[in-house]
Amino acid sequence: MTYARHALTDDQQTIPQMPVWVTSAQPETLEDVAFRSGAALMVLDQLIGDPRQDVPLRLLANRLALSAATSTSKLEGRLAREADIRDAFHLTPPGEARGPDGDLLAFWREAVRLRANGIGEITELVGADFADEVGVWIDAGLERARTHGPLAGCVAVLCAVLDADDRAERIACLLSDVALARTLNWKTVLPITARRLAKTSLRDLTTDRQGAELTAQVRIIEAIDDTIRSVRDLARSAEALRRVAPTLRAKGSKAAVDLFLTEDAVVPSTALSPKIKGTNISMTSRAARRFCDRLVELGVARELTGRPTFRLYGIGS
Repeated sequence: MTYARHALTDDQQTIPQMPVWVTSAQPETLEDVAFRSGAALMVLDQLIGDPRQDVPLRLLANRLALSAATSTSKLEGRLAREADIRDAFHLTPPGEARGPDGDLLAFWREAVRLRANGIGEITELVGADFADEVGVWIDAGLERARTHGPLAGCVAVLCAVLDADDRAERIACLLSDVALARTLNWKTVLPITARRLAKTSLRDLTTDRQGAELTAQVRIIEAIDDTIRSVRDLARSAEALRRVAPTLRAKGSKAAVDLFLTEDAVVPSTALSPKIKGTNISMTSRAARRFCDRLVELGVARELTGRPTFRLYGIGS
């Protein structure tokens, strides 16, 4: 990995962004949604598909997984805060039960490691209760997307899953994301669908309430816009970290920087010490804390919890 400054991210305006006309007014018809979603998805596809943009894709995926976990917690009626979900996953000692909040984030972190066309992997994550239907639901969404656009395909999957089980919100959102990824020929799944959906939106879909599909598609466009903003923010934050990386003198700093470019939350005492996660490079607990604090001092990372102990660190705003 090199840390040379990349010209494409030197200026915020060089990073593709959502056209103003896409977000300036609420779409009033499904035709409006189809037109505007095409523009939005083109921008998102450029951001994640062009390696010259230097978007840290694994970091993005993990950040989106946390967002999806927070959103689906609300859809499932638990209303857990993002901070609580993050703590439950990252601070639970290995081998101990994470609880429902930690398990929900684990579900979405597994989801972003799926291959979009890996039906066996997807079925295994979804579970045996729906194993026979997963492929059918996704195919129905793809067919609907071919005739009415990608977001219509997403909504078709949501309806199919929720008609089978109106409590399967996370599965409905995941399979909607799979259908979107396959429609756009993405190799991996990005959690987008759940970010702006409300429980009432899903209930209206299952009861065929007038305007329910339009509302759901508008919410997914809003989620795509949110995702584009997240991608742009992470691209700038990653560039800032790469820029200061050569000045870091701690042993293992390169590997530690690489970890910050993949994980949305880093626990110094476990992710960096006694060995940097994914490597055989040693780092003492004191050195790990000092390294994280140094990144904060340089303005390229932040402490996420506000606590004096059990701290988590990540890049970005």
